[in-house]
Amino acid sequence: MKKPTAKIKSTDKATPGVLQTHVKAPENISASKPVNGTITSGDNLSFWFSSSKKPIAFEKLNQNLDTDILVIGGGIAGLTTAYCLAKEGRKVILVEDGFIGSGETGRTTAHITCALDDHYFELEKIFDEHTAQLAANSHMAAIEWIANTVKHHKINCHFKRVDGYLFLHPSDTKETLEKEYEATKRAGLITEMLNSVPSLAAEKNKWCIKFADQAQFHVLLYLKGLANAFIKLGGKIYTETKAENITNEGATANGFKVKANHIVVATNTPINDWVTMHTKQWPYRTYVIAAKIPKGKLPYALWWDTGDQDSKWISKPYHYVRLEEFDEHYDMLIAGGEDHRTGQADDEHIKEEDRYDKLEKWTKKHFPTIKTIEFKWSGQVMEPLDSLAYIGKNPGDDNIYIITGDSGNGMTHGTLGGMIITDIITGRENPWIKMYSPSRITLKTTGDYLHEVGNMVAQYVDWFSAEHIKEVGNFKPGEGGIISSGFKKIAVYRDEQNNLHTCTAVCPHLGGILQWNADEKTFDCPMHGSRFTNEGKVINGPATSDLKKIIINKEREV
Repeated sequence: MKKPTAKIKSTDKATPGVLQTHVKAPENISASKPVNGTITSGDNLSFWFSSSKKPIAFEKLNQNLDTDILVIGGGIAGLTTAYCLAKEGRKVILVEDGFIGSGETGRTTAHITCALDDHYFELEKIFDEHTAQLAANSHMAAIEWIANTVKHHKINCHFKRVDGYLFLHPSDTKETLEKEYEATKRAGLITEMLNSVPSLAAEKNKWCIKFADQAQFHVLLYLKGLANAFIKLGGKIYTETKAENITNEGATANGFKVKANHIVVATNTPINDWVTMHTKQWPYRTYVIAAKIPKGKLPYALWWDTGDQDSKWISKPYHYVRLEEFDEHYDMLIAGGEDHRTGQADDEHIKEEDRYDKLEKWTKKHFPTIKTIEFKWSGQVMEPLDSLAYIGKNPGDDNIYIITGDSGNGMTHGTLGGMIITDIITGRENPWIKMYSPSRITLKTTGDYLHEVGNMVAQYVDWFSAEHIKEVGNFKPGEGGIISSGFKKIAVYRDEQNNLHTCTAVCPHLGGILQWNADEKTFDCPMHGSRFTNEGKVINGPATSDLKKIIINKEREV
């Protein structure tokens, strides 16, 4: 069956920076339809986009502009930064190459928590006890900031205060929970050790740590409310506006010049740096399913396991679960996990598209009352080597700032980004600036660094390997892959209308050979996580340019 691509267009002239209610969204957005890249960065539509119905769209930039502050990126980090600075009375313009939330923010599961992926006892080992305390304080402050902002602006985004529960992965031991519990107490968090995991059928009579006073929300409804609040403060937003050629004087966007005194790059992974930050963090792909569950069967809460200790990956994959409102009869159970380094799923002999089956099996074991799987999607997480995000001045620059390295805590790290960058620009003291500085060097992670760099270098071997499919005629509609022509590597995709698309398979960032992601129908770089649509358009940095087109004989061996 052919699946039509969702088309989005604006029919009238727009007022700059005003939310465009006339922008047409696809009728009945469905998780089964391919998605326009301006809505989201993949073929699978998240629950958030489907339940939002309409994209959050503004006017495209169509003129040269001068501003005090230019924010690049319309996710939670960029919007929070823009809002905070506008609240300080600064002149702020935000540009987004898709629509608001179309990057990784719209593909999150929106856990708002101070329970960190890499655990507080690990932070104490990498840094010290004081740094762990600062980290705990910062994430709790981010939760409070979100709660206060929702209340102040009356944002209807299903915001709830909930408890969270950290329980053991089968490969882990109780010692992990004991060490983490003691570390959370030293960090000043309100935690409790329980001898059973609430509401988890498979974890009865097993220990867990309860994290009190966490939160959750519908992330796109929150972004819509935050965008409206920013506009009321005098801010301007331009969507479908791609920023390029970033310098300390500003950037070009849609071919127009935007001059700025300060430039904030909040694009999940920096697009203004070729090497420095991309050897400090590494991209991981994570998977999500959403299933209906009868209302009242589960409390609204957050659940996480401690991660697979036997995994080959430095960042130990873990499962994470939450509930979200759906209708009067059902809630939506949203479960995630089965992570792997981007573009390297086959290293575990489990294809991207097959990871949903593993996730579904795990979810049904722990939550047997779920009904059919309604949605599935994947997202990209940037894992910093020392567990803390990178927020602050870009190394070597005085007026360019970055927010990256979310490490699975994107809602709080993104919010912290706005809080910290605002304090740096306005000259206010902030106890977290040094801790999150992108220029920091952490010697205690040297072993992990060498392991990840070795993984990166190993990807160059793909230059000398040949793929199984030798002829483009082997590709069926909807299929893609990498083929070889001598030393040339070619990315091939045949669309549902039987048209063939061929581009170079060499990532324009640092020359990695791309891998075909049959799940999201993208070409992904296994080195630093750049991603491209099946037609070769860049949708994730650090690459900044599209793949070059290659013309080949369409049915013969190349």
